[in-house]
Amino acid sequence: MSNPICPMCEMNEVIEHSERWECVTCGHEWERESEGFKARVVKDAYGNVLVDGDLVSLIKDLPLKGSSQVLKTGAKSKTIKLVDGDHEISCKIEGIAVGLKACFVKKVMN
Repeated sequence: MSNPICPMCEMNEVIEHSERWECVTCGHEWERESEGFKARVVKDAYGNVLVDGDLVSLIKDLPLKGSSQVLKTGAKSKTIKLVDGDHEISCKIEGIAVGLKACFVKKVMN
């Protein structure tokens, strides 16, 4: 069996422990899961890993489909939820529920 890929830095140099994996490169630890499962990693436009509950802001103006309204650069979201599909992020921006592609956002560091 080959070692899994680290969900944080995507390197494959990991140490196998009895109940978890540990990345040699970044030190991230995660639980061992069933064989053949690769955790999905979603990254923003600058390569930061996104997780449920993060805050993001837009890096470019985005027109809303079916409306003349535009979400402006720098608009910040409420907490995000990662979803499957072509739009990886589900969140609310300016009170509007939207689906976003991760390449149009940057993670807001607290």
